[in-house]
Formats: sequence, C-alpha cells, structure tokens
Amino acid sequence: MLAAIDIGSNTVRLLLGSVVRGQVVPSQYVRRITRLKGGQTDTGLSAEAIERTLFALKEFSEIISRQPIDAIRVVGTEAVRSAANRRDFVARVLNETGLRLEIVSGDEEASLSASGVCSQFAAPVAGCLLVFDIGGGSTEFILLQQGEILFQKSCQLGVVALSESLSDFDHRHNFISAAITEIFSTVEPILKQLSITPEMITLIGTAGTATTLAALDMQMSDYDWRLVNGYTLDLNTIQSIYNRLDCLTVAEREELPGMEPGRGDLIPAGIEIIVEIIRQFRAAQLTVSDFGLLEGVLLSMSTISRPND
Repeated sequence: MLAAIDIGSNTVRLLLGSVVRGQVVPSQYVRRITRLKGGQTDTGLSAEAIERTLFALKEFSEIISRQPIDAIRVVGTEAVRSAANRRDFVARVLNETGLRLEIVSGDEEASLSASGVCSQFAAPVAGCLLVFDIGGGSTEFILLQQGEILFQKSCQLGVVALSESLSDFDHRHNFISAAITEIFSTVEPILKQLSITPEMITLIGTAGTATTLAALDMQMSDYDWRLVNGYTLDLNTIQSIYNRLDCLTVAEREELPGMEPGRGDLIPAGIEIIVEIIRQFRAAQLTVSDFGLLEGVLLSMSTISRPND
C-alpha cells in the first residue's frame, strides 16, 4: 500500500492505494479544504491557514498510521513554493505530523498531473491531449502525444489568488485571457509542426473546478470519481452552469448537489479559466478527469521506494 499527499493552495488531499500494471487502484481518499494560500502576503503563508492545514495533515498522519504503508510521498505545490516562510512551514509539518514535505517545481507538478490523468486510460490515447490542472495558486498545462510530453508550463492562474485579488470580472477576465493567449501562442507552433489543428486536440481538465462542473451537471449529491472520470461537457453547458451560479450567493451555490463546501466563492474564476481555454483552443468539448496530481504522485512511488521516516 502506498500513500500520497498533495498539499495544494486550496485543498489538502490523501490517497491510499496501489499501482497494478501501471494503473492506480485507489483504496481510500480523503480531502480537506484548508485554503493554504488564503491570506498569503509577502511575509508568507498566514498563521490561520497554516493551522488549518496542519490540523488536516495530523488527521492524515493518523489515518496512515493505521495502515500497512510501504511508502509515503508528500508534495507541496504553488502556495508552498511561493511562500516566504516555506522553510518554517516544512519544518512544522515534519515536527508536528512526522510527514516529510517535498516542494515540487511547477514543471514536476505538471508532469505528475499528466501522469495521473493518463493512468486512467488502459493505453495511450491517440492524437494530442492538452491537460490542464487548475489549482488554488497556479494552473498547469501539459501537451502530450501518445503519452510523450511535448510542452508543459505552470502559470500564475490560481482560483484562490484570482478570487481574492481580482474580484472585478473585467480585470479578472483580461488577466485570464492574456495568460491563456500566451499559452496558446506557445503551443500553436508545436501543433503546426505536427500538422495538428487545435480542433483535433482532446482537452482534459483535472482538479476541483473541472470535477465540480461534472458533479454539478450530474447533480451528484454523493461524489463518485468513477462517474466523473471521462465525463464530457460542451461550452454551452459550462456557460449555462456559470450563468446559474453567477445569480446565487456563495451560500446558495454550496447548497447545490455537486458543489463542495468551501468552493462556492472560487468556482466562478475557475470556470472563467476553463471557458477561455475552450474558446482559444477551439475545442468541441471538455473531458473531465478525476485523476491527476495525486495519482501521479502515487505512480511515482511504484518503482521508487520513498519511506517517510
């Protein structure tokens, strides 16, 4: 049994499972919204956000201690990467939970996410895939062909940061549009070289915004990753969901089947990112993946033992 923990900008997640012939076999999954990036300043992560996150990690450590775990890997992403007090945070995680936190780069985060997404398929998907992982502090983009990474980039498009610092729709839209335009302008020459038009790309979204859209569309009271994996949404459906949410308060949004408590104020910015990606890449639809970074972390341990003691 392997244990993977992802300390994200908005959520902290634990996955227990194994890897069988390159496929992730989940055993137990736990997630807690701690909004680690919430209130982050030039001095670093806020004291309140650190305490919320440590509380969740202590719970995860307890769960792990009751299982026959062969290896553990704990990764921190953009919120930890960019924090001025990241060393103090890493030290506190070790001292108070016994977990060794590894801060991964944006490139490694992208690679792990792509690995996790691709693991849901029994064989490499034909053609090109553009995988994007919208997090609380950043969004990772990965272009793949037959499982080979052609392009990857982590950019500063995170739903926590956008929601807290750019609450005005026009300013936020302009910021998102400029970032996606830069990604598209970098990817387009690669596609031309391969004689691939944007319409030929399979667009795959992973992480909270994409999975929440699928859950909302299915009115899923009890979240089931098996139904979410591979679920498809077109632009009209996504825009319709956005328009419905935009008329509601945060509390009203979080009462909807499929909406996770703690995500109601963040979902508009996340959907705006997805809509802009679909428009600029001229995609017919979005394919949702419940698998992503966490599964990639689990896969990374399948051949390399990473004891956490």
